[in-house]
Amino acid sequence: MQRYAVIARKIPREIVLLRGLPCIWGRCSFCDYIDDNTVDEDIIQQVADRELARVTGEFGRLEVINSGSIQELTLPVRRQIRDLLIRLNIKEFICESYWGYRNKFDETREFFRIPTRIKVGVETFDDHLRNDILNKGMKFDSPADVARLTDTICLMVGLKGQSRDSVRRDMEILQKYFRYGCISLFTENSKGPEWVDEDLKGWFAEEFSFLEDEPNIEILWSNTDFGVGSPDS
Repeated sequence: MQRYAVIARKIPREIVLLRGLPCIWGRCSFCDYIDDNTVDEDIIQQVADRELARVTGEFGRLEVINSGSIQELTLPVRRQIRDLLIRLNIKEFICESYWGYRNKFDETREFFRIPTRIKVGVETFDDHLRNDILNKGMKFDSPADVARLTDTICLMVGLKGQSRDSVRRDMEILQKYFRYGCISLFTENSKGPEWVDEDLKGWFAEEFSFLEDEPNIEILWSNTDFGVGSPDS
C-alpha cells in the first residue's frame, strides 16, 4: 500500500493516505475502501507518524485522505496534521468528508487554522442511483444544497446502472455549481466485476477527454492515479 505521493500537475500538492477509525456510514454497496480502517488507535498513530514525517511542504498544499472522513482520524492525529500545516507554512489543506458530517464542516475548517477544502463524495446526482443502488445515504433537494457547504466534489463514472445521460448531467452540474471536481472511473474491486460498466468508461474517455484541460478538474482514469492506495482496492 503506497501512502505518500507527490501530485505535480494541475493542483500541485503532497498527498498522504492515513488509516482512520471506521466510517460513520460504512454501508455504501460499491465500496471496499473502508477495509483500510481500523479500531486500533496505535496502528492509526503509527501510520500517521511514518507518513506525515515524509511531508516537506514543498508545494504549500497538502491533501490527507483516510478511506473515510477527516473526522474519523483520531484527535491526536488531527492535531498532528494541524501542527504540521502550521510548522511547514502550508497555505491550503485538502481533506475528505462524508455528507453525514456536513454540520461539522465549518468546525473542521476552523480546527486546522488554514484554508481547508473539504471534498465530498457525491458520486452522482442521479438520486436513485446514488441512494437506492449505491446506498450512499446522501439526500438533498438540489446541487445547490451541496454547493452551499463545499466547493469541491468527487464523482464516479463507469458504474452499472449509470447512463450516458446521467453522466452528462453530472458533468454539467459539476461545472456549473462547483469550483473543483475529481472524477473517478470506477475500478473493479473486491465487490466484483458486476459493478463495472467498461463501455460507459470508454464512451466517457472519448466524450469528456476535454476535461483534462480544465485546471480545476482532475480525472482518475485508474484508482491509483494520485499515487497512493493499491490497485486491488
